[in-house]
Amino acid sequence: MWADEAGLDATQRRLDEWESSFADRAERAKALSARMRSLTGTAHSPDRTVEVTVDSAGLLVDLRLDDRVRQQSGAHTARQVISTTRAARADLLRRITAATTETLGDDDPAGPAVVDSYRRRLAPEHPTPDVGR
Repeated sequence: MWADEAGLDATQRRLDEWESSFADRAERAKALSARMRSLTGTAHSPDRTVEVTVDSAGLLVDLRLDDRVRQQSGAHTARQVISTTRAARADLLRRITAATTETLGDDDPAGPAVVDSYRRRLAPEHPTPDVGR
């Protein structure tokens, strides 16, 4: 089948490199997955009366309201919570982008795909309207 041993050796080296490349990519993907699960995003309202933290899925996990919110309307506070949650998700996306680049490097085509997937989930182009408007 092989005309010479050199051709067989070259083919074996290419297969070994290919296998090593897959193993390396799998290890980096595993490391990225573990790192992503621990990420959170946090933001404050401009007047710092509202602080929001979201988990790696963009879900609200902590909400802190300063006592000064008592001096403003409930509607105003609700708008602050919503906009601060969006800002916390933007913070999370920045952290995800940095973690992806640090873990996968700039040359891995999976990096932009991972970030784009999170971007679509965290910052939809057409946010759903508020219920009961």
